[in-house]
Amino acid sequence: MGDDGDESLEIDGRRGAGSVDLVGEKRRRFSPAMGRRVLARRALRKDLAPHAALPEDTRLWAALQLASGGTWAGCVYDPERIRAALKSRATRAHRAG
Repeated sequence: MGDDGDESLEIDGRRGAGSVDLVGEKRRRFSPAMGRRVLARRALRKDLAPHAALPEDTRLWAALQLASGGTWAGCVYDPERIRAALKSRATRAHRAG
């Protein structure tokens, strides 16, 4: 999260769940909720991007993972979430077009 940040790491092995929260920056401490707001205001790093030669099947896998809730949703496809995302996008495109 950065060199100046303080993180809180919580792992629950029984539930198979975990979290990493930003809880401080420089000498300031704050709640995980405030940490999410701090992170949301930060600019994205310009040096982080998909590799230019990333295979199409890998790009499709990544898009399906994102539409299904991402890493923290268990890295499994969620057909209902994927359908809802596609339907929402199609509806917006239809309205705009």
